[in-house]
Amino acid sequence: MSDKLIMTVDSGDIVIKLRPDLAPKHVEQITKLVKEGFYDGLTFHRVIPGFMAQGGCPDGTGMGGADNNIPAEFSTENHARGVCSMARAQSPDSASSQFFICLDDASFLDGQYTVWGEVESGMEHVDALPKGEPPVVPGTIVKVVVA
Repeated sequence: MSDKLIMTVDSGDIVIKLRPDLAPKHVEQITKLVKEGFYDGLTFHRVIPGFMAQGGCPDGTGMGGADNNIPAEFSTENHARGVCSMARAQSPDSASSQFFICLDDASFLDGQYTVWGEVESGMEHVDALPKGEPPVVPGTIVKVVVA
């Protein structure tokens, strides 16, 4: 299994180390979607300064997802700056395709959201994403590849 994703956004590449040791089902779902080109062209529809940047919604509203949900794989991993975790609805087992990258410490989410990766390089590109809920002109995920 590959251990990294390279996510190209408008300003450059974000290299994400996958964490199958924490969330094997989530890593499997994300890499499958990446290989299908699911994320290519989607936007970061919710970017909150000091908190997180959220993307992976096929309709850009935060209400859509892939065809299936994944059972929660919560861990004690800290939601620190650069941590990649799955967004979900109220049900813990409702994660699908949407994810977020922590812009700062978000430890209040620990044990409630599934951590699946961490940014190894390119955090400056995450920081550069247009802010808003939604941003006036959302940042785009140009392409994601498994490396």
